[in-house]
Parts: sequence; C-alpha cells; structure tokens
Amino acid sequence: MTRRDALVRVIEALHSEIAALKANDARGLERATADKLSGIDAVAAAGHGPAGTDLRELAEEAHRLNETCRIYVNLMAANTRRRLQGLTGDAFTGHRMSAFA
Repeated sequence: MTRRDALVRVIEALHSEIAALKANDARGLERATADKLSGIDAVAAAGHGPAGTDLRELAEEAHRLNETCRIYVNLMAANTRRRLQGLTGDAFTGHRMSAFA
C-alpha cells in the first residue's frame, strides 16, 4: 500500500468517525477509530520519504478532519457534564479534589 492510499484510508475513516459521532453510534465509532489507527500504521509502514504536494494536501485534510472529530468529542463531553450537573443539582464546574489524591 502506498502512503497516498494509506492517507486516503485514514481520511475515509475520519469521515466515518464524524458520521458515527453525529449519530451517537458507538459501534460505528469503534470501527471507524480502529480503521483510522490501522490506516495511520499503514502510512508509517509505507515509508518516510519526502512528501509531494498531493501527500501534503491529503495530510492536511486528515488533520482538519481529526480536529473536527476532536471538537465533536469536546462538545459531547461538555453537554454530558452539563446534563449530569443538572441531574445532580451540582453547579460546580471545576474539578473536585479526590479523597484518594
């Protein structure tokens, strides 16, 4: 597999991750994440020579898509925190000191 093919595979997996995040599809997210990690391993295995314009553009697209995934995850975590605080009546937004710390 070429680096280009591997990067395309990573990009496809990132699109699947975004779709799974939007749909709250945990199994789809697990599959997409495994595919993404496998694709990243394939990129690494394909070598580390100089990258042409095509490879740099694909890598930049993969980076943008990964940032989109990160934003979705952060938004979901913030929404979950707000819901839990609403359910418990706990308006404290900071971190609590653990009794085990």
